[in-house]
Amino acid sequence: MRKYYLDNIRWITVVTVVFYHVLYMYNAEGILGGLGKITGVSVQPYDIFLYFIYPWFMPVLFLVSGISSRLYLEGHTDREFIRTRTRKLLVPSTAGLFAFQFIQGYVSMSLGSGFSELAAAHVPKLVVFLIMVVSGSGVLWFIQLLWLYSMILILLKKAEKGKLLRAGAKTPVCFILLFYFLVWGAAQILNAPIISVYRAAFYFAFFILGYYVFSNDEVMEKLKRYAIPLIVTGILACVVFSVLYFSAGANYADAPVNRNPLYAACAYFGSLAVLSGMARFGDRGNRFSKWMSRKSFGLYVFHYLGISLAALLIAKPGLFPAPVCYLLSLAAGFGFGFGLYEMISRIPFFRWAVLGIKKEKKDVSG
Repeated sequence: MRKYYLDNIRWITVVTVVFYHVLYMYNAEGILGGLGKITGVSVQPYDIFLYFIYPWFMPVLFLVSGISSRLYLEGHTDREFIRTRTRKLLVPSTAGLFAFQFIQGYVSMSLGSGFSELAAAHVPKLVVFLIMVVSGSGVLWFIQLLWLYSMILILLKKAEKGKLLRAGAKTPVCFILLFYFLVWGAAQILNAPIISVYRAAFYFAFFILGYYVFSNDEVMEKLKRYAIPLIVTGILACVVFSVLYFSAGANYADAPVNRNPLYAACAYFGSLAVLSGMARFGDRGNRFSKWMSRKSFGLYVFHYLGISLAALLIAKPGLFPAPVCYLLSLAAGFGFGFGLYEMISRIPFFRWAVLGIKKEKKDVSG
């Protein structure tokens, strides 16, 4: 039976990411967004939403990806898994940069002073172009790490020969709680020094827990029984984190904040709150949720281009009041997300390079 709660977590989280990036674009509390503050107020109280969701909304996607990898491998070979993951994840995050995402790089650099600084430093035009291409990675960091984790998983799977899966199915509730310390420990190592989203060990902990522990029905049944306490715990941790660090104007996305125990608690128990809550209360689908599930990858890949273009062309010149710029950016995020997906998914080569959609076989039957 299809686990609809996994589909629902994916698309709902992606929608949350769109709202996050709109607020992030014009945020100036703790971390400078793409453009920065466009309001005249000293403090934008709604920016606390960024602090509330940032610790857990990507970890839960890696957790779900780990579970989904287990479900896929139950019906496919390792070779099929490698081939599919490479096409869907590695190709869009490499070839896709040159085929389309360099546009995101151009917009992102235009929002700031990237081009002028490079020109002042007399950087060769070819190097500027390559920097622009790399800058187009944007939200694709998620699928870059996910591809890496998938390849590591195959190696680990061959080495442990199913022993960890069998052990994971017997995981008691107390161990589930103790895995928090694994997440906290992972948060301390293999963090990229400049681009803070590349946290190799931290996100891998969620992916591997998803595969070996939470992909087991026995564990999920236990988790569903404790859904309400986990939801309460996750919310409380995130509220405390938000109030504490928003009031201090701290950078929630970088060291030392994203290494501390409270951040890890928000990430882990926030993820468990979403996973257990959706498994217990959201394991159903309807026409709308199924449609959103099919389109969520395209929304994720393209939404930030819409938001950043609105910021560059509308908000930066100050064409409209700040509230209108926020609304137009939100509309552009969803519009570009769905619209570009519908267009590019129908164009040969680009649907492969940008979205990892394999070439359709022609019907040669009489």
